[in-house]
Amino acid sequence: MEDDENDTLLAQRAFKHIPGSVVRPVRDGEEAIAYLTGQPPYTDDQLYPWPDVILLDLKMPRMNGFDFLKWVRAQTERDVRLLPVVVLSASNLQEDVKKAYAMGANSYLVKPISWEELVRVLRGLNEYWTELVETPAIGPNES
Repeated sequence: MEDDENDTLLAQRAFKHIPGSVVRPVRDGEEAIAYLTGQPPYTDDQLYPWPDVILLDLKMPRMNGFDFLKWVRAQTERDVRLLPVVVLSASNLQEDVKKAYAMGANSYLVKPISWEELVRVLRGLNEYWTELVETPAIGPNES
């Protein structure tokens, strides 16, 4: 989730350099909740598949990243609470890092400044969460 359109475009462009990765951006926590709960316009599971991992920005309008993280970890429907959440934030403040982990973030990364570093970080993130780690089978089509 990313509210800054430029950051979203950069991340999408970076992910194009990572074979097999698919990004479905939303602008804020409220849109993410609509996506995860299958509310319009996210009703079609083919167009809006269940995510392998959520990349979460902390500074967003309407519902910030901490509020979204609190919501996600409280959900039992569709086992939403089990989704891996990786914070990708411009903030390197220790209070933000500690709070994110205390609220259930699986990882916390500070947004890299250079393009090359962004691609490297996102490539490693993609490999870790989609190829190396065993995650639970969850989502609308799992039992």
